[in-house]
Amino acid sequence: MKERTIQGRAHVYGHNIDTDAIIAGKYTKTLDARSLAQHVLEDLDPEFACTVKPGDILVAGENFGCGSSREQAPLALKTAGVAAVVAESFARIFFRNAINIGLPVFELRGAEIAAGDELAIDPDSGKIENLTCRTVYRATALPPIMVAILEAGGLAAYLRAHGDYRLTGG
Repeated sequence: MKERTIQGRAHVYGHNIDTDAIIAGKYTKTLDARSLAQHVLEDLDPEFACTVKPGDILVAGENFGCGSSREQAPLALKTAGVAAVVAESFARIFFRNAINIGLPVFELRGAEIAAGDELAIDPDSGKIENLTCRTVYRATALPPIMVAILEAGGLAAYLRAHGDYRLTGG
């Protein structure tokens, strides 16, 4: 992602945050992303939707996004203003859905990040700097194709930009 540092305040959660905790199934009957964002993480942290600011970064433990293959989970986070998710590990389907909708995700083990810490992420290298503690970490770098998909704003936008006939009608 060409010179695009992601910088924001950390919201920290634990392990095994499933897609139902990210956006409860009862809210997934709409295609309105803004409506989803109003209820994001509601059962885990009732104040999250009110306190998250555009550019903030969600930090979690192992197996983030486990559970169903609900595409609304990363969409709700992105629409709420979350600029990236950093976790020790991701459920593979959540990881792929996040990339597909243009939400950057980074796997990072062993980091000491507290709620409210200011983070800066270089998506190209995977460098994550905790500006509050002045600590630098290295997340698993994303493959170049995933970086290109994120730069385009998601998979559909990437395919449109690269002439995929099925999305452009050509």
